[in-house]
Parts: sequence; structure tokens; C-alpha cells
Amino acid sequence: MIALLLAAVAQVAPAPAPTALATPAPQVQLTRVQLTTDAGPIVIGVDTKAAPVTAANFLKYVDQKRLDGIAFYRAVKVGDGYGLVQFGTRNEPKRTLPGIRHEPTTQTGLSHTDGAISMAMATPGTAAGDFFVVVGDITSMDAKGTDPGFAVFGRVLEGMDVIRRILVAPTSPTAGEGVMKGQMLDPTIRIVSARRL
Repeated sequence: MIALLLAAVAQVAPAPAPTALATPAPQVQLTRVQLTTDAGPIVIGVDTKAAPVTAANFLKYVDQKRLDGIAFYRAVKVGDGYGLVQFGTRNEPKRTLPGIRHEPTTQTGLSHTDGAISMAMATPGTAAGDFFVVVGDITSMDAKGTDPGFAVFGRVLEGMDVIRRILVAPTSPTAGEGVMKGQMLDPTIRIVSARRL
């Protein structure tokens, strides 16, 4: 399901001479959310400007306290310190809101780089209450051609050390179905609360 492809080509051009009228590029204002977990705090910056639909969906889960008491339940270990960790409602009816419109990375300009937070989904339009954080650059998860990719809507601002600990936490050799077998955390890592800062 998750293919890995990393490629980079760069050319360096001489920097233009600074002028008295030059102003720094504006910084994107991110909505900060803290996940208080049994493994430590994680602060996520939610990009409501680049990914308004997906960001609003995540913030609904936060504001309605639907993430309180859920868990990080999956760790996909692709390589040494490389992969993704997943958390969410796991389609629990009382917690899960309806699926949302897919916002591909070709539209948002965001990418699955180290610390990116994205929506888990089966197909476009089914993403609802499950989310994952990328450890390392996995830009093969971005949209391209006919592949819709996954919808990035922010990034971890603080607590990547916690995310990396979750990635290497113990998993059950038998829990999970299909490609998820062997990727289910045992025990899971509880999110005590999710709150805007």
C-alpha cells in the first residue's frame, strides 16, 4: 500500500543582491493543537489555509473532544527510524464523523515530509477520524498522476521524539488484518486529551 520513492534534483542559482525594499516572506500561521499522550506531549500545527477542508475536519475532532481517550494504535516500520504512526477513532460509531472531500497534495502544496500529519483513508472521500504522522520523508504518498495520494494538513511542531518512540514501540505479531498484520501496537499508546493551544 505504501511505496517508497525518494528523488531530489537541485540547482543552485546565485542569490539576488538584497535591496532596501526587500521584506521577508510571510510565515504561515498554524493552529496549534496539543495531544497529551501516555508517551508525552505532541504539538501539531494545523494548516487551515493550505488544507481548509482537512484541517477543519481535524479541528472538529479536537473541539468536540472526540480524540480524548483514543490511541496511537499502529506503527509502520519501513526502515531504521523511518515509517509512520497512526491514531484515531478506528470507525467507532459514536466518535467518527462523516467522511470528507479529499484535498490532494497537488492542490494544497503540502508534502509527506518528516513530521507531516495526514489523513488515513481507503479511497478519496472516506477519510474521517484516523490520522497518521510521517517519520522521515515519504513523498511517494503525495498525489501524482492518477494516484490521489493522501491529504496532508499540518506537521508536528514539538514532540517528534515522542512520535519516534511510538514508531519503535512493541507491536503484536498476530493482531491486524491484511497488510496491517504485525503493525498494531501492543499495548496501544493512549491520547489523554487533544486541545487547541
